[in-house]
Amino acid sequence: MIPEVKREIIDLGDGRTISLETGKLAKQAHGSVVVQSGKCMLLCTVVSNYKQSDVDFLPLTVDYREKFAAAGRYPGGFFKREARPSDGEVLTMRLVDRVLRPLFPKDYHAETQVMVQLMSHDEDVMPDAMAGLAASAAIQLSDLPFECPISEVRVGRVNGEFVINPTRAQLLESDIDMMIGASADSVMMVEGEMDEISEEEMADAIKFAHEAIKVQCEAQVKLAEAFGKKETREYEPEREDEELAKKIHELAYDKVYAVAKAGSSKHERGAAFAEIKEEIVASYSEEEQEEFGDLISKYYSKAEKAAVRDLTLNEGLRLDGRKTDEIRPIWCEVDYLPSTHGSAIFTRGETQALATVTLGTSREANQIDMPSYEGEERFYLHYNFPPFSTGEARPIRGTSRREVGHGNLAQRALKGMVPEDCPYTVRVVSEVLESNGSSSMATVCSGTMALMDAGVQLIKPVSGIAMGLISDAESGKYAVLSDILGDEDHLGDMDFKVTGTADGITACQMDIKVKGLSYEILVKALKQARNGRLHILEKLTDTIATPNADVKGHAPKMVTRRIPNEFIGALIGPGGKVIQELQKETDTTIVINEDPVTEEGIVEILGVGSEGIDAVNAKIDSLLFKPTKGEVYEVKVIKMLDFGAVIEYTAAPGNEVLLHISELAWERTDNVTDVVNLGDVFEVKYFGVDPKTRKEKVSRKAILPKPEGYAERPPRERDGNRDNRSKDNRGDRKPRRD
Repeated sequence: MIPEVKREIIDLGDGRTISLETGKLAKQAHGSVVVQSGKCMLLCTVVSNYKQSDVDFLPLTVDYREKFAAAGRYPGGFFKREARPSDGEVLTMRLVDRVLRPLFPKDYHAETQVMVQLMSHDEDVMPDAMAGLAASAAIQLSDLPFECPISEVRVGRVNGEFVINPTRAQLLESDIDMMIGASADSVMMVEGEMDEISEEEMADAIKFAHEAIKVQCEAQVKLAEAFGKKETREYEPEREDEELAKKIHELAYDKVYAVAKAGSSKHERGAAFAEIKEEIVASYSEEEQEEFGDLISKYYSKAEKAAVRDLTLNEGLRLDGRKTDEIRPIWCEVDYLPSTHGSAIFTRGETQALATVTLGTSREANQIDMPSYEGEERFYLHYNFPPFSTGEARPIRGTSRREVGHGNLAQRALKGMVPEDCPYTVRVVSEVLESNGSSSMATVCSGTMALMDAGVQLIKPVSGIAMGLISDAESGKYAVLSDILGDEDHLGDMDFKVTGTADGITACQMDIKVKGLSYEILVKALKQARNGRLHILEKLTDTIATPNADVKGHAPKMVTRRIPNEFIGALIGPGGKVIQELQKETDTTIVINEDPVTEEGIVEILGVGSEGIDAVNAKIDSLLFKPTKGEVYEVKVIKMLDFGAVIEYTAAPGNEVLLHISELAWERTDNVTDVVNLGDVFEVKYFGVDPKTRKEKVSRKAILPKPEGYAERPPRERDGNRDNRSKDNRGDRKPRRD
């Protein structure tokens, strides 16, 4: 039986379309959809348990995977199958999760899994831009409780024109690469990188993307109606007790407000809040605690959140005593670690990041091997967030999704300021040592200084700041918070991170938790962020104003040069013998790549000492040395033969040629040693390739005066039976025994 398929088409407005299809694949999932654009096809499924989990949060898992078969390729590695997700896949998971999670009911705690798989790849379609659309469409086709459809699109700007879901080729020409997630009514998530654009330009890009998202949300509604909209499932809601909530609010609010207004440190404030909670819990009997313990904790948290928000809205004060636009104290230091190629410490309040820089050749580039993209990164940044940074002890089980995401944001903030002609592969590692508010922005700041300390010639320094928003729809009050704390991140209506130079924004990440946020408030928040960025940038440049003129003495120096294609083999040698011996002798690292356009060899020479690099350059010069016909060159005898001397050009050691015995002197020479000896240095004239011997010819006698009375010998007559090799003599050979 052929299944009935329902399909909805989305017109992108430039001849491209996206289709949503359901009814053919994965019908046992609670919702499934195939999203297709060109030859790119994503299969998305959603399943959620009908029984609530015994937790106080939504156990949602968003999984995005790209199948290598989608691009007609084999997975790398020994076991030829897909394994752990790549960083690119993890980043896509995070983008989708951040938009979906807030739209589930707060009391819905059933195990939920959204799986998006790339099943067919198209070089002109970037699949991550459709993952959010696929996830939301699958949920709309299910019976899951979910507030409204959403979608995500990528927006670029090519030649001044905004483009929805640009191709990878278009992105190379674009000065904006942003992902925007939204419902039909509200923008919820923004993340991307930009080429120093203004706050108004960023808002315009978000508006443009939102219009496209509205169309995609409408298509999901139509598809669900055509398929047959399912009744939303019933689930056991969380227990509520309005009287208990009111009582705990009365017990906690004023005390929390007073502690919040005191402007204490994170640990002092945490201890004071914990004491208030303990007092409230102790006011109930053991039986009441047994029965209402989870509700007491829940309602206390609500009262605490309300008190802190009201303090900011009513008095313009914050948990640590700052005003809304005030930045915490900052101190910085560079060159802290003596053995690294570059290092810097950035400390802002109770957040601290130590960044290191390592310089290398193209061999150390970060290889990206995904079905949808193959390439390499010559600049990359890794971010580590150990548990001690927040005063916790917990197991470390590999790199978390959060670490991947925060590191990627900092990398995107800085990479545009690393010049294209930087000869090195550059790795930045940020070690977060303390955290209470945006360690990713501290990473951007410490990374900037570490790069300058390492002698990387940054085009402009970059700083970053984390901002927050607290708003009250009823009163119309709102407060934009600069340099937010960890607690403010949790209780606010929006948290966004903005990085940039003095001239514009280079990267951003926003999570907007309030519906219908006006663009006026958004632009105001971005402009307040700019003032904070410039303040922080001044602190960075006070510490290190410009990049160091050169790399450190113990850091490797890099020289890059090009050689003709035909000389690559000579430099490498048979089995790599020449280049390996040269690296060993000079204590350098030599990497040879081929320019795909000119087919020239690009030689990278990396070494700590200039002597080794000079020696490699001299070797290459000798390989490339080509004497000019008719010119005179200084040479040195390096080997004696019966019929001449092997000489090398002193300007190109290793470049050898035979000086025949007949070209040593005008007089007849019986022994080579009568004229020259090993190690002698003299001049010869170069005659090019001898047409008779087809070998290069040089002469010493050509630059010597002829002896008086010298007479040329007549040319030797050639005998047709020379060397007794005539036809008549061939028969004299003894027959072979076989």
